[in-house]
Amino acid sequence: MVVCGLACWRCRWLLPLLLGLAIIMGIIALAGRGWLESESEPYVQQASLWESCTRGEADLNWNCESLMDYGWGRAAAATYLVGFVILVICFALAVIAFSIEILRFNFVRGIGGLLFVVAAFQIIGLVIYPVKFTEDIPLTGDNMFSWAYGFGWASTVVVIGCAFFFCCLPNWEDEVLGNIKPTSYYSSPERAPYLN
Repeated sequence: MVVCGLACWRCRWLLPLLLGLAIIMGIIALAGRGWLESESEPYVQQASLWESCTRGEADLNWNCESLMDYGWGRAAAATYLVGFVILVICFALAVIAFSIEILRFNFVRGIGGLLFVVAAFQIIGLVIYPVKFTEDIPLTGDNMFSWAYGFGWASTVVVIGCAFFFCCLPNWEDEVLGNIKPTSYYSSPERAPYLN
């Protein structure tokens, strides 16, 4: 006997957990100093969303310049930060949606729409940064956009996936709530030869 049906009621917290993971990756991207780094030794360049730092090959101290002095630096930081704040709001709304029975599916699609807005803001910030950085900041040696920048993109990809799920979830409200009996398919041994 095979039982078909969604066992989503037990895993209803998966989407809020994924949003929490996106928040953690967003925090790493906002705080990380690895948006741009020297690719190989000597490590003379590193940058975060907020500042760009350089040093000489024999120097141990970093000389940092704020990216907030540039219009594009403020724009990149502001768009990514606005997206992050909306993401935190969506996380809180998702926890409320899955905690309170009556409200669960009334605004789940709204959360999905807000998550698409989050993705748009984050993508704008993640595209502005490398384009304008390489135009306006003199680079020393071989450089690469590194781990913190990658966490920014990972957060955005998770947000886009969650947005699709939040928008589609109300279509399966009865299955998620367990209001539909699972369909059972039974094949008897006598009918097996006819199935070939």
